[in-house]
Amino acid sequence: MSSHHAPRSPTVLAGLTIGALGVVYGDIGTSPLYALKEVFHGAHVPMTHDNILGVLSLLFWTMTIVVSLKYVLLILRADNNGEGGLIAMLALATTAVREKPSLRRGLMLVGLFGTAIFFGDAVITPAMTVLSAVEGIEVYAPQYHDAVVPISLVVLAGLFAVQRFGTGGVGKAFGPVMLVWFTSLALLGIPKIVGNPHVLQAINPMWAIEFCTHYGWIAFVALGAVVLVVTGGEALYADLGHFGKQPIRIAWYGFVMPALTLNYFGQGALLLDRPEAIKNPFFLLAPSWAEIPLFALATLAAVVASQALITAAFSVTKQAVQLGLLPRMRIIHTSVRDTGQIYVPFVNWGLFAFVVVAVAFFESSSRLAGAYGVAVTIDMTITTVMTFFVIRFGWRYPLWLCVVATGAFFLIDATFLASNLLKVAHGGWFPLLIGFGMFTLMLTWKQGRRLLSDKLREDAIDLKSFLEAVFINPPTRVQGSAVFLSAEQGVTPNALLHNLKHNKVLHEQNLFVSVRHHEVPWIGFEKRCEVESLDNDCWQVTLHFGFKNEPDVPDALKLLEQRGVHLDEMETSYFLSRDIVIPTIGSGMALWREKLFASMHRNAAAAADFLHLPTNRIVELGSKVEI
Repeated sequence: MSSHHAPRSPTVLAGLTIGALGVVYGDIGTSPLYALKEVFHGAHVPMTHDNILGVLSLLFWTMTIVVSLKYVLLILRADNNGEGGLIAMLALATTAVREKPSLRRGLMLVGLFGTAIFFGDAVITPAMTVLSAVEGIEVYAPQYHDAVVPISLVVLAGLFAVQRFGTGGVGKAFGPVMLVWFTSLALLGIPKIVGNPHVLQAINPMWAIEFCTHYGWIAFVALGAVVLVVTGGEALYADLGHFGKQPIRIAWYGFVMPALTLNYFGQGALLLDRPEAIKNPFFLLAPSWAEIPLFALATLAAVVASQALITAAFSVTKQAVQLGLLPRMRIIHTSVRDTGQIYVPFVNWGLFAFVVVAVAFFESSSRLAGAYGVAVTIDMTITTVMTFFVIRFGWRYPLWLCVVATGAFFLIDATFLASNLLKVAHGGWFPLLIGFGMFTLMLTWKQGRRLLSDKLREDAIDLKSFLEAVFINPPTRVQGSAVFLSAEQGVTPNALLHNLKHNKVLHEQNLFVSVRHHEVPWIGFEKRCEVESLDNDCWQVTLHFGFKNEPDVPDALKLLEQRGVHLDEMETSYFLSRDIVIPTIGSGMALWREKLFASMHRNAAAAADFLHLPTNRIVELGSKVEI
């Protein structure tokens, strides 16, 4: 079940809570920029007194049920050794049903698709939030309408360009910026509520029920925009490992939800007085003297929300690579202290390219809103499904309790998802296209690796038997240590065969190292190394890493000193077996996917970067393997 965090001092707790405001709630905190407006725009809901109260009630109770109850109370309990996020949940769920292979495979596919669709969300969020913030300029200066897209692209280009410098400095400013932002949300809403307290009737859920029963199909369509009020809710769970449950809960109940509620109800009070304000009720809340500061603050808040998704995309990519779902790629660490601060150039510029396409193609937040909810509701639904299997098979709760605990949330999530699927033709196809593309890559890579592993295992030479044969008439031993990295434990690496064939020597000390990544976030140093003597100063070494650990091979091998194995960095050479994949018909995959895997395999040449190997001392020896 969930792990217990050590008690924190009030100062530390306050710091983590403020930090959570920026990183965890950046996305959901910018929803007031567009959520209420889009309900009336996108679903063509008539602007009447009862409809305004009904929609407000829907927004309030959606936040209460989906965020306050589902995520904050239930989902946050399902931590994987203190870590959260869809990959952590997938690891929990698949581990819980490991004795049910077919169910485990099904959950793996569902979890993979949820992870893939996240990348669609990571594209839509920066485009949507920055566009909606910059559109504030139209409220104050309509003549600058044509400048909205260019300004948005400039802001986004600057945001993606600074990623290579690291997010440490920017991250420290997240909390204070969002503290000012949420305070502003509350201060903007309070005067309008005081001026028209009648709007507070919307807290009564009957207004929402009456709206849904009266309008039927229109209300169902409107749910596709209502869900925008909880976009970013997944971040509560994804950032669990950074802050812990308590700061996230304190920030939500004590600050974020009150500020969001006051702002939405303030917008509702404004619409009750001035229905024409629906063109942009958020910015029209502000008095004339606050227009420019609010525009600047909204743009900054949008950047913060976008930054949080970009950083999350880097983290998800790294975890997916370590779990064997994506090919290895260049990962740059931007902090010497915090291993979580990383920069992935390929992902960064790939996201930027798709964000530019989204902004240039959709041109406005209203058109982009059709694409926004699809990715969010898919991930929400998948998280609920995974939670059921965790609490039923992992925590062993009674079936009736599991159905009650997740069934209601599943019905709500499925309803929101069904409503958003109506928007597929109106922009929802965009994140789905990205998600299906990533899903295909992940499935191809995972299946290709399995096929390659099966082929290598089939043609493999047993390492122990091979060494016994070698030492019957041993070759010349040269000074130093050799580290042979091999995917398969107990298999003779191709690099060793080539070394003996061409150089006809063997180092004084030989380590045959296999790296294992596990479906847990962290594996401590005490369990990092597993060593088996193969005699004649040869050792079989297995290194174990969790998907949040840094797979630093040289650093991990230093732990062998405790086992009596000494490695001198100046006299140690690392050998990688590079298998070149030649696609052939009949390997078990469609030919186009096989060629795709072969291309991905050849381009995964950054293994040394990923494993933190000293690249100037790597000897790469390739072998061709037909699969």
